[in-house]
Amino acid sequence: MPELITESEPELQHGGQDTEDRPDNGTPLGAGASAAPHDGHEAAAILEAVRASVNPELRSAVESLPGPMGRIGLYHFGWRNADGTAADGDSGKAIRPALVLTAAGALGGPRARGAAVRAAVAVELVHNFTLLHDDVMDRDATRRHRPTAWTVFGDADAILVGDALQALALRMLAEDPHPAAAEAAARLAGCVVELCAGQQADTALEQREPDEVTLAEVLDMAEGKTGALLGCACALGALYAGADSGAVEALDAFGREAGLAFQLIDDVIGIWGDPDRTGKPAGADLAARKKSLPVVAALTSGTPAAAELAELYRLPHEEDDPARLARIALAVERAGGRDWAQAEAADRMARALGSLARALPDPDDAGGLLALAEFVTRRSS
Repeated sequence: MPELITESEPELQHGGQDTEDRPDNGTPLGAGASAAPHDGHEAAAILEAVRASVNPELRSAVESLPGPMGRIGLYHFGWRNADGTAADGDSGKAIRPALVLTAAGALGGPRARGAAVRAAVAVELVHNFTLLHDDVMDRDATRRHRPTAWTVFGDADAILVGDALQALALRMLAEDPHPAAAEAAARLAGCVVELCAGQQADTALEQREPDEVTLAEVLDMAEGKTGALLGCACALGALYAGADSGAVEALDAFGREAGLAFQLIDDVIGIWGDPDRTGKPAGADLAARKKSLPVVAALTSGTPAAAELAELYRLPHEEDDPARLARIALAVERAGGRDWAQAEAADRMARALGSLARALPDPDDAGGLLALAEFVTRRSS
């Protein structure tokens, strides 16, 4: 369950590919994207405003956790150091709460946006529940440029704090007097089940041989792990705006497709990203032998490079060195995995924009959501 974007959006590396007709980072948005793409400043302003409105209530919720659990939660969000002293860390990019509030505002105006803050906090709590658990399962040692919670406090405490964040999320909606709160809680709970199913599928896929995994399986898994919560965030915003079921479902579809576009680019970054920007070691996904979307696209390409990649993926990762990881990355690229992922991201963005237009036919109303969706896929860390 990957963390979403950073505030910066420098160029993706492209290995010599032609970037003339792509956005400034080389990631194609595809047909249906705005003729004048957002430059990222609008999205950055949205995210800053959302953090200002969401973080106080988010922090209050985390601080309500009893004893050491609150300390661990505050550490995970970057607000405290491991020894409990104050820290000025990265508490998250707030894309998911931004989708909640921007969708509510687009469909219902400022009043609906203000009323949806609790829903936005609930979505961010669920997102961080998934991050805490995912770090344990993947044995990831760093997140947001600092040691992950499980490496500092142990597996059990990290898992339990993740469980508590999920419970806090549902309690926030249960206590919200807004008329949409009950339906929002049910939708978020259903999303959590889908997230868990996606993570279970991901774990199961990792146990299979490299050439036994299909691209359709990995796309389905990615929709559950990443697309589901982005879709839910948009849908909750629509619910709090009092939108009809058609608009709610259209915004859910928008978020899901944008989420898949994000996952594709996230997987590209997991192979070729700059560690100084990602906060993770170079080639971390390859070292973990993750069957990410570019890797599976490469493995199923039927090319000589695909056969080479399958053999490399069977080698013990404990014996990896930078030269071997570079060979694996090159095999993925030669087998077409990188090109496929970027083209598929463009297609998913085009589908997302089609769904957005169904819910918000006026481009002016859809501008904030479009800016966020573009920002998600215009990134390198």
